[in-house]
Amino acid sequence: MSHAPTHRPDTLAIHAGQSPDPVSGAVMQPIVLSSTFAQSGPGEHKGWDYSRSGNPTRDALERCLAALEGAAHGFAFASGCAATTVILHALRPGDHVVCGDDVYGGTFRIFDKVMRPLGVSSTPVDMTDPARVRGALRPETKLVWMETPSNPMLKIFDIAEVAAIARGAGARLVVDNTFATPMLQSPLALGADVVVHSTTKYINGHSDAVGGFACTSDAATAEQLRFLQNAMGAVPSPFDCYLVLRGVKTLPVRMRQHVASAGVLAARLEAHPAVTRVLYPGLPSHPGHALATRQMRGAGGMISFDLAGGLGASRAFLKQLSIFACAESLGGVESLAEHPAIMTHASVPAEARRALGIGDGLIRLSVGLEDVEDLWGDLSSAFDAAARV
Repeated sequence: MSHAPTHRPDTLAIHAGQSPDPVSGAVMQPIVLSSTFAQSGPGEHKGWDYSRSGNPTRDALERCLAALEGAAHGFAFASGCAATTVILHALRPGDHVVCGDDVYGGTFRIFDKVMRPLGVSSTPVDMTDPARVRGALRPETKLVWMETPSNPMLKIFDIAEVAAIARGAGARLVVDNTFATPMLQSPLALGADVVVHSTTKYINGHSDAVGGFACTSDAATAEQLRFLQNAMGAVPSPFDCYLVLRGVKTLPVRMRQHVASAGVLAARLEAHPAVTRVLYPGLPSHPGHALATRQMRGAGGMISFDLAGGLGASRAFLKQLSIFACAESLGGVESLAEHPAIMTHASVPAEARRALGIGDGLIRLSVGLEDVEDLWGDLSSAFDAAARV
């Protein structure tokens, strides 16, 4: 039977958009690898004609994730960058975007190196002050793009207030919900028009599939995204859809542990003498703590902090880690650590990184599901290595 979005998130993550296979009774969604589908006559098919346009395994994933976000329509893509690119291709030359100043480096690259040459301009804005969003709007502004929590500075932006500002200007608000996931934050319920994810991260949660997702409850926006998804063709394989669908079943319980462990580590990092600043929305010291408490259902599993000693200390710290892997990406069951200035945000110009506070001492942690005491022991060993530089 089908499970309506009135169910609670833990139930939706396991059942939404999926029913036992009517042929075999299989409880798990089958992986339909066929590229094409037989038609009883021209244009007479069972809902699928060609796998770029639609596939039963992909459809199940799209329904499941849309239900978790409270959306009427969902669209899966080959990567988070593919989802971003497709959304932005709904714009036209001369259109303008107001974008958060702290976004994933790949998102910045799409705005700056892909869309700008096509005539779509963007203005980076620190959205912690919604008045700055209002001040950056132009008559040609069609879209406002926000990540909250942002990457890697973990800024918290007021979705409801920015949504109202965008709506008043006739622009759509897109919220990248990758860091929070639908377990911790519901942007559509707060007024956003579109939610986007890199499903590579927490949604899949096992670091074994690359994917993206976008959803909306606006019928006209959905029609536009459906056309572009098919026309541009950046869709995931059925097997990747299966992997993400399998991963999302444990998303609620995983997120609870990510949040719990990150909270412990963030508090200990803040007390460590080699740490000059900790950025974690769950700490009272975080500038967006009060807003995060209102807007989110947990502070997430990401922590950024500044290590004293600059690049040399950071290199020694990251090289010493043994449980935390020094790697890009985030949101998997395993803990990861990275250096944003060299790794994930290298495409952001150095002056822009400095303005944001992405310095040589900044380290970003994705707190996984290992025992929190083992994780702290690993970090402590890395601090000792950094102190010897």
